[in-house]
Amino acid sequence: MGIPERKEREKERRKEEILDAAHRVFVEKGLTTATVDDIAAAAELSKGTLYLYFDSKEDIYIALMMRGLRLLYGKFDNIIIGETSVVKILHRIEGEYIEFFNNDRHFFRMMDSAHRPNVHKEISEEMRNLYKSESQKNWAQIIELFDRGVREKKIRDDINPVDMAIIIWSNATSLMTRIDREGDIWLKERNIDLMKTLEASFHLLMDAILTGEGRAEYEALLEDEYVKHDNLRNQ
Repeated sequence: MGIPERKEREKERRKEEILDAAHRVFVEKGLTTATVDDIAAAAELSKGTLYLYFDSKEDIYIALMMRGLRLLYGKFDNIIIGETSVVKILHRIEGEYIEFFNNDRHFFRMMDSAHRPNVHKEISEEMRNLYKSESQKNWAQIIELFDRGVREKKIRDDINPVDMAIIIWSNATSLMTRIDREGDIWLKERNIDLMKTLEASFHLLMDAILTGEGRAEYEALLEDEYVKHDNLRNQ
């Protein structure tokens, strides 16, 4: 390995260390309250040194958010590679997204906050382009899945795949945001479990977009899961 390659590798290692430190700061203080000084102190760097790697607090935040995106879409990739059925892939992706929401809530909150206008106003052009490229790649992955379902006659061909992707993704994300902010209140004051509402909404949307053949496969899949869960309860 030559000197330029070694320097680039060292730079990337240092950036990851800064992101690790920033992650702890943002989880504790949030984007608004956290400062570059806080992040520099957590990373054991001077503020000036930190600016050699990132242009702003918002750039660091978006870089962390993309770390979460890569984690989530990496899980989606594994499902798509490991399954042959589009219906089963969509069902498993739903479960994986819910698991990500439950286990990596800090990343979900970052992804939600990253769309605020005040955040984007402070992002550098380089980070903006990187985020745009990453988002487009991930979005294309989901749309191709719906296209594939149409080609295989499991998903209706009279609904635009882009519209399907937007509706399903937006529905899930909006409900998760409400669960994150108000889930306990809904359960305590209205006896409504919004997580069950989230699952029911996905089932309704799947029922709406699937063909007869796709719907039969989906219902069989749900029935099989119900039987397995029932057997586990009775053991």
